[in-house]
Amino acid sequence: MDVTGTPTEGVSSDGTRTYRMPAARVALAPGMGHGPLHGAWWPRCDMLELELPSLLGSLDPDLGIVARVTVDSVAWPGVPQKVTLPGRMIEVALSAVDAEVHAIALDWGTAGHRELLVIPPGESRAAATWLLATASDPANTLTAAHMLALAEAGFEGGHG
Repeated sequence: MDVTGTPTEGVSSDGTRTYRMPAARVALAPGMGHGPLHGAWWPRCDMLELELPSLLGSLDPDLGIVARVTVDSVAWPGVPQKVTLPGRMIEVALSAVDAEVHAIALDWGTAGHRELLVIPPGESRAAATWLLATASDPANTLTAAHMLALAEAGFEGGHG
């Protein structure tokens, strides 16, 4: 789907139709930052199997290959345990920890991990822009839940 919700279509060599999400809307803190978050991601829908390849494909290859992601089963209903990426599969672990409801953990194995705020797909552009900038600020010390609460309070009433 593109930003309007229209699928980006293609036809594979065997004649089957393929759909590809547009570039991920993601902002990462330079380095590792000092707070609980290392950036933010604003997916277009709640189907991780569609969104994850775009997110992982947008990351700097110098970071390495993400070996596994951890998401909350409440935020990602019916999430598969593995997601197919070009040339490989990635393990998806589920966490029921409330503090991680609005986050996704990207694990590079021995190279470390980063936790990103997951901005709800339906969030206003103004709130999402603020959340992307704030979560990727290396000095940010706010949790995902606190940031979303602040965005809701600051952007409610359709001002976004």
